[in-house]
Amino acid sequence: MADLPKELLDFLPCRTPQAWLGSALEHPEILLIDHANCEKKAAATALNLMFRYIDNSDLLNKMSRLAREELRHFEQVLALMTKRGVLYRPVSASRYASRLRQTARTHEPARLVDTLIIGAFIEARSCERFHALAPYLDAELQKFYGSLLKSESRHFKDYLTLAKRVSDEPIDERVAVIAAVEKEAIESPDPEFRFHSGVPVSA
Repeated sequence: MADLPKELLDFLPCRTPQAWLGSALEHPEILLIDHANCEKKAAATALNLMFRYIDNSDLLNKMSRLAREELRHFEQVLALMTKRGVLYRPVSASRYASRLRQTARTHEPARLVDTLIIGAFIEARSCERFHALAPYLDAELQKFYGSLLKSESRHFKDYLTLAKRVSDEPIDERVAVIAAVEKEAIESPDPEFRFHSGVPVSA
């Protein structure tokens, strides 16, 4: 499997805890269900940005492509679930994304800048978790998760590049603020296992 880009690894404030990996292997159905939800939400986020910021052609083009790819990934996860007899049922959302979004400022263009940085963190974390999980999974899932690395890594770069272009000042300070929240969400105890959850409480 390909290595993750150094830029992506340097962007993330921490690595996935080993306890989360253990929990993922204990909850294979929830892993797939929540993965499907994540792909669907990622497509919805991209579409929402397209509707909200219609005057940004660069954003429109990148988000249109991203939404199509995320929906394709959603279809692939659904196919895997069907093949494995996993029922697609409702599961509660992870606290992860909502925690990050609470950091977003409310005035423009700061709101868009922060939303794009948050998107970069979500995509980077997803990519890092696919890479961390793959060696522990069966051959089919290992191949599938490996196939997602290239597109998820590109999504991370697209979000970060857009944030830099939209902002009228360097984004380093905002990245650091959101990174601190991301690190806390990943490393703190979490009562529910989800694709982006923190450390299992039982660990």
